[in-house]
Amino acid sequence: MEDIKFNSLEELYKRLLPALRSKVKELKNNGFNYIKEEDIWNYFKKIKWTNCKTLTLYDMVDDVLNTPNNKIDEYVKNELAKMARTEDVKED
Repeated sequence: MEDIKFNSLEELYKRLLPALRSKVKELKNNGFNYIKEEDIWNYFKKIKWTNCKTLTLYDMVDDVLNTPNNKIDEYVKNELAKMARTEDVKED
């Protein structure tokens, strides 16, 4: 079988969109209404696939579809916490 090569991360992201959308639908059915395709992509790109050198498209789709929802939820909550808004009450 011929290996599929991608010229950019954007191309790979687009190829994975059906799996990402399927996972979002699963997450929504389980009450995780705030998680989007981009969140799932970022989780795998930053956490799971960072140091992998021989990933296949099959492996990536398998990761997306079979990773426990709570792992993705925990990542998204941590990312959202980093962006927490606070009031600036310091006087200059």
